[in-house]
Amino acid sequence: YNQRRQYMIKCLRNISFTIAVEPRGAFYVFANAKKFCNDSYQFALDLLKNTKVAVTPGIDFGDNGEGYLRFSYANSLENIEIGMDRLENYLKK
Repeated sequence: YNQRRQYMIKCLRNISFTIAVEPRGAFYVFANAKKFCNDSYQFALDLLKNTKVAVTPGIDFGDNGEGYLRFSYANSLENIEIGMDRLENYLKK
């Protein structure tokens, strides 16, 4: 998991997501997406529709989670690479 975790954190930071606390015990990254959205639920739906990348909107974890997205790295490195590439290409538009 460590290789996938480090890869995802690096990619998300390169795309300009902020990650204040790196995960240590789970396989999720909780990233600040306020640069990209005001509505994490709608943003998560947009990402799914336009990139086929599924994330969990931060609002699902309470009001303080608004503006954040939760990414899972419980997948193959190959799939994570594909997802990060799709995400980066979509956000460059």
